[in-house]
Amino acid sequence: MYSYTICFIKQGNKLLLLNRESPEWMGIWNGVGGKLEEGETPFESILREIKEETGIKITPQNVKQKGTITWTDPAHTYVDGMYVYVAELSDSYHYHTPLKTDEGILDWKELSWIFHPKNAGLANLNYYLEEVLQDEANYEHRFVYDGEEVVEFTRIPLVDAVVKK
Repeated sequence: MYSYTICFIKQGNKLLLLNRESPEWMGIWNGVGGKLEEGETPFESILREIKEETGIKITPQNVKQKGTITWTDPAHTYVDGMYVYVAELSDSYHYHTPLKTDEGILDWKELSWIFHPKNAGLANLNYYLEEVLQDEANYEHRFVYDGEEVVEFTRIPLVDAVVKK
């Protein structure tokens, strides 16, 4: 089991992203999520994290599991990862941003802004977010890091993979 969860909350043509204040990914826009607590399933974790980080109590049927993101070093001395989810909010749901929270700043970002080739203010979303949002299949998005640098990225289809709710 991996240690983390992440969710991309989508409403129409935009995503609710968090610009984190903590040293890990400080100042970088990313989805919401965090560390699994003892005894929690990944699905329970992401529902809790969404509520804690945004205040949104999302209905479970509006959250889809979309694979995993894993990382290691060139010598493969460790492997960890996170379970990836996408949540859909109806167009009628109003969530006003920007919003300063304990975790950072939440703001709606247009997909065109997120996918702009010159956007350097995101976590490594350019490697996998398009597939997470658009492809019905689930993947393991596998990163190899040498320090902070991505030295290898592989996308592996997860055939019939289901993360237990």
